[in-house]
Amino acid sequence: MTGGPEPMSAAARTAVEQELADLSREREAVAVTLRGGGGDQTGDRVDQADELERGTELARLDRRIAELEGRLKEADVAGAPSTDEVGAGSTVTVRFADGDEQTLHIGEVAEMYDAAMVTADSPLGSALMGRRAGDTVTYKAPDGPTSAVVVSVGGKGGPGGGSAGAAS
Repeated sequence: MTGGPEPMSAAARTAVEQELADLSREREAVAVTLRGGGGDQTGDRVDQADELERGTELARLDRRIAELEGRLKEADVAGAPSTDEVGAGSTVTVRFADGDEQTLHIGEVAEMYDAAMVTADSPLGSALMGRRAGDTVTYKAPDGPTSAVVVSVGGKGGPGGGSAGAAS
């Protein structure tokens, strides 16, 4: 990761937007259960503890919502993923040593809903970072060191194309 704004694949954006919508609904449900500021002060300690717990949950939801909104804004600033070299947010098609071709998305942990996603810090993901079509990469797989050829960056495939299989 560069430390600057990182692009986001279309599949990852969809997943983040869905999580944001889910959290917003959950937040609304929790917020409705909280008492107004000047309400009845005669509740027992159990009621007060329950309200404190709901307030803590509301704060947790607010933090996660702000994090996701910030990530979406960052992706907007970064623009579309590069089609010249592999980076965060890229869609890349690779051919493995066994001849199998797969289209993968290079992403972040926040993008874990993408079935074809490989994290940028995984062995394969880090080997692919900065590479271009035609480059061969080597990385540690569960069965030992292996290699793959970058077939294309950003081209065919896209969200839903290929499969992640055991590549990550």
